[in-house]
Amino acid sequence: MSAPLPATNSSGYNTPDSELESIVPVHPTAVRRPNYITVQSENTVYTDDHITAKYLNRGADVVVSDGQFTILPTVKPYEFQTTRKVGKTGLMMIGLGGNNGSTLCATIIANRHQMAWHTKEGIQQPNYIGSVLRASTVRIGTEPSTGKEVHVPISDVLPMVHPNDLVLGGWDISGLPMDKAMERAKVLDYDLQRQVKPHMALLGRPLPSIYYPDFIAANQEARADNAHLEHIRADIRRFKAENQLDRVVVFWTANTERYSDIIPGVNDTADNVLAAIKTSHSEVSPSTLFAVAAILEGEPFVNGAPQNTFVPGVIALAEREKSFIGGDDLKSGQTKLKSVLAEFLVNAGIKPLSIASYNHLGNNDGHNLSAEPQFKSKEISKSSVVDDMVDANRLLYKPPVPGAKGKAAKGEHPDHIVVIKYVPAVGDSKRAIDEYYSEIFCGGRQTINIFNECEDSLLATPLILDLTILTELLTRVKYRGEGQTEFAPLHSVLSLLSYMCKAPLVKPGTDVVNSLGRQRNALESFLKACVGLEGNSDLLLETRIW
Repeated sequence: MSAPLPATNSSGYNTPDSELESIVPVHPTAVRRPNYITVQSENTVYTDDHITAKYLNRGADVVVSDGQFTILPTVKPYEFQTTRKVGKTGLMMIGLGGNNGSTLCATIIANRHQMAWHTKEGIQQPNYIGSVLRASTVRIGTEPSTGKEVHVPISDVLPMVHPNDLVLGGWDISGLPMDKAMERAKVLDYDLQRQVKPHMALLGRPLPSIYYPDFIAANQEARADNAHLEHIRADIRRFKAENQLDRVVVFWTANTERYSDIIPGVNDTADNVLAAIKTSHSEVSPSTLFAVAAILEGEPFVNGAPQNTFVPGVIALAEREKSFIGGDDLKSGQTKLKSVLAEFLVNAGIKPLSIASYNHLGNNDGHNLSAEPQFKSKEISKSSVVDDMVDANRLLYKPPVPGAKGKAAKGEHPDHIVVIKYVPAVGDSKRAIDEYYSEIFCGGRQTINIFNECEDSLLATPLILDLTILTELLTRVKYRGEGQTEFAPLHSVLSLLSYMCKAPLVKPGTDVVNSLGRQRNALESFLKACVGLEGNSDLLLETRIW
C-alpha cells in the first residue's frame, strides 16, 4: 500500500476539479494543535522525550462480616511515563474493502485534502464528528478570574497520532480495487466519491485475506477470491518496512465469524493455539490467525467484531509476548444507548423487567448476520451489556443462589432478547427499535420505546479511528509502582478501549464494566493521570460551601 499523500489544498493532479476546495476552513475536529496543554506541577515533569507524572490511586478495601461493612481507604502511588514523540503509524484493516474499511480510507483522504462536496442539503466539509478523541472534550479545571470550567479536546491531553497521518492498508477476501470497493459500499455521497476516487485508486487492491466458510457465512463466498494464511506475518513486516513505520495497528473490521469452541489442548494455552495453527485445526478462526500474527510481530491487534477471537490461548500468548490486544465489537448505536439507558433506570431505582431489541439493515454486515452461527456471535455480544448494572443493585434483583444451576446461578436478570434481520432495500441505513419494560412504584409499570435510524458505517468508522489512535498511544505509556525502579508497559489487554466496544475484553480475572459513564470516566481519568491531573470530580466543593 502507498504512503499517505502529502496534505495540501489540492486534491491531486488526477482529481476532478472542485471549486469548493480550500474555500471552507479546516473543521475543528480535524485541526492540529501541537503541545496544547502544559501542567505546571511538582508531580509532572516534561523532557524532550517524555512526560512523567506522579499519581495516587485511591481506593478502598471492604470486609463484610455478619452483614456489617468495614471500609479501609487505600492509597497506592504510581508514576506514568509517556513517550512524547508520536511515531509514524500504519493501520492494517482486515476487511479493508468492506463498508467500514473503504469509508474510513475515503474520509481520511477527504480530510487530508479538505475536499468539500455538494449534497442536497448544501455544501458539506470533511470532519471527524463521531470520534470521541477528536470531537469531544474533557474538563481540565476552572478559569480563576471567572470561575468558569475549561474544557479541551480529549486528543489534546496527550500527544496522539492525527488521523490524517495514518498510513492505510490491509486485507480483504475480495480483490476489488479500493475505488470500486467504495462504490460497492454505497455509503458516501456521490460528489465526495467523485473527488476521492483517484486517491482511492492509488491504494490499489487489498492484500489477500483468508476465507473459511465454516466461520464466515457461506453467503460471503461470492466475495472471496484469496487465501494466503502463510503470508500474514510477512505482509505486516513488508507494510511496515515499505512505509518506514514505527507502529502498525492491525484491526479486524471484516465479517462477523461464528463463535469458536474452547477445546482443551487446542486453544486453551499459548503453546496449544500455536500448535493448532501449525496443524490447521478446524477450530482456529481467521480472526484468531490474524491476532496471533500481529502478536508475534509485536504489533497491537484490535477486534472490531463480536466473535471470540481472543480465546484463552491467544490472551496467554499476548501476555507472554508482551503484545497488546483489545476489543470486542464496535459499540456505535443501539448497544451504546442501552448501556446508558439501562444504567439510568437501575440507578434511578427503577427495575427493568425486559429489554427487547430489534434491528434490520441491508449492508453486507446484515447479509452476513442473516446466517444463524454469525448472528449468535452478535447476540452474545449485545446481550451482556446490562450485566454489571444488574449485579450492582441487588435491592432490585435477587442475587445468585450458591450451588444453583441455570438462571438461579446467575441471579435475577431482565428478560433480554436481540433480533437482527437482513433487509437489502435499506442499505447502510440501520433501523433499531428498543422496548424497555420496567417495574415502578408499588406494582406500576413503565414502557419506554426508542426508534433509532443511523448510517451504520458512518457511526462505526470514527470508532475505528478512536481505537487505533488510543491503542497507539497506550503502547507509548509505561508505569511503575512503589518500590519499582524500571518503568513497565501496561497489561497486554487494553481494557481502556472499553468505551468503544460492546463486549469489552478485560484482564483475566477482572470484572467487565459495561456502564458507558464509568468507561468514559476511566478513560478521562487515565489520560489526566498521565499528565499529573486529578481524576474527574463533580463534587464542585467550592460551589457547595461558603
